[in-house]
Amino acid sequence: MKRFPICLCLFFLSSLIGSAQNTWKGITFSGSIQSDMLIPQRDEATGAEKTGNFLTNTYADLMLQSKYVDAGARLEFLEYPLPGFEKDFEGWGVPHFWVKGRVGKFEITGGTFYEQFGSGFILRTYEERSLGIDNSLLGGRVVVKPIKGVTLKVLSGVQRRYWSWNKSLISGADAEIGLEEFIPSLQQAGTNIMLGGSWVNKYEDSDEKIYVSPTYRLRFPKFVNAWDVRVNFSHGPWNVLGEYAMKSDDPSFANDYIYKKGSAVMLSGSYSQKGLSVLLQAKRSEDMSFKSTNEVSKAIGISSTINHLPAFTQDQTYALATIYPYATQLVPGEWAYQAEVGYNFKRKTLLGGPYGMNLKANLSYVRAIDQQFYDQGDLIGKTNGYTSKFFKWGDETYYRSIDITLSRKLSKAFKLNLMYVNQLYNQTVVEGHGDMVHANVFIADGKYQFSPKVTLRGELQYLTTKEDKGDWAYGLLELSLVPHWMFTISDMWNCGETNLHYYQGLVTYNIKQHRIQAGYGRTREGLNCSGGVCRKVPASKGWTISYNYNF
Repeated sequence: MKRFPICLCLFFLSSLIGSAQNTWKGITFSGSIQSDMLIPQRDEATGAEKTGNFLTNTYADLMLQSKYVDAGARLEFLEYPLPGFEKDFEGWGVPHFWVKGRVGKFEITGGTFYEQFGSGFILRTYEERSLGIDNSLLGGRVVVKPIKGVTLKVLSGVQRRYWSWNKSLISGADAEIGLEEFIPSLQQAGTNIMLGGSWVNKYEDSDEKIYVSPTYRLRFPKFVNAWDVRVNFSHGPWNVLGEYAMKSDDPSFANDYIYKKGSAVMLSGSYSQKGLSVLLQAKRSEDMSFKSTNEVSKAIGISSTINHLPAFTQDQTYALATIYPYATQLVPGEWAYQAEVGYNFKRKTLLGGPYGMNLKANLSYVRAIDQQFYDQGDLIGKTNGYTSKFFKWGDETYYRSIDITLSRKLSKAFKLNLMYVNQLYNQTVVEGHGDMVHANVFIADGKYQFSPKVTLRGELQYLTTKEDKGDWAYGLLELSLVPHWMFTISDMWNCGETNLHYYQGLVTYNIKQHRIQAGYGRTREGLNCSGGVCRKVPASKGWTISYNYNF
């Protein structure tokens, strides 16, 4: 089949490069290959479909670096993509290519590139393969550092959407100034103060026809502007970040085609010293969906997104704690809060014991913003849609999580992590169906080191809820034989409504820069999330092979 020569060629290329010199006449070669493969099987119990005989998402990156010029390119092969990557993802080519030159205080990039201004409120382009995100810009960027402590950026380009680029032009500028470089007393006191400001413009001469009544058609603004200002203060164990962003009128499918300015404001403070860490965060956002196209077919979902608003929720890694993940609600907006406290109890104390102990507690809470709607009759896009009092909450709770984690080494060979998660999850808001879900998750994670080369790790998890599909149980055993082998078996069991088992068996082999993993099992249907951005993953079953190589 046509797909096999591609994978074999990539494997041969990796071996050839790995056996060659990585540096030649001042030019350094580096790169990576990642290939995730699936031989799918149909599974009536889980609803998994067999969409082909062999599926793969394969990426090959190559980068050349020298004193003055860098260049890179990425080959992507998704002609037969993995489940959840069908339709728009299907295809193959070289969508990522760039050249970067450094001349004096200037850095100039041409081709495709990624960029983030501040926290990403008005601009963040990045790649997250597990979510199917690659919203890079194709164009040019100039970065200049005229004097120490000052960084200036300007850029312009069109945004990638799968295998094409949206026609709108995205332009922007960013400036950051470190005041400590100009005020000696700040340096002497060990204080850093960074001031930043950004501007982003989207220009699109849209031909999208949206009728607000039988006789009136919506007129999209050709220019949408967004601004961001921020200040970051750090001194010793203290760090405080404040940021404010605003976006001009931007009627779209997401906000029901209303003319209303968007805004986001964030305040984040942290303290960390001598075993104690504290984090406090608050964020309010309103109508901050920012897309690079007005075409409904291209703007639905997470594609064509220019900006990013991080979710102020705990990043979960355990399987059952990720069943109900939170996705940031850009429209209409949200009030989000997070507080976290961590403390290390010293060794040879009453609570610390002979080896010490770490205790961490996290509280996340997300609420709707206040909305007072205008009377629009049967028309859309004719008014500002609604008013909103800044400090007033809306009626709905979107998400709440209380996480308590205890880590303690019980002996020289055995370490135990215990975790409790209490979740309140508005499934209707996040997923568009269901009800409010109340869930409690109990987790025990133990690791025993038999020798410097042999380690056994086990997990036991239980989720209890009266809503959605009911209770879940999860177990995992992972045997590591350093430096080459790892064997993993796991089972996620819905002991509530469906009585289904989602089992996995994996064997991993590492040798030098190569990592190969093979396995068999089921994957449940659900949301895959990172940083408040989520993608729905369908159920799947079959043999999996994963190959990674870095050079």
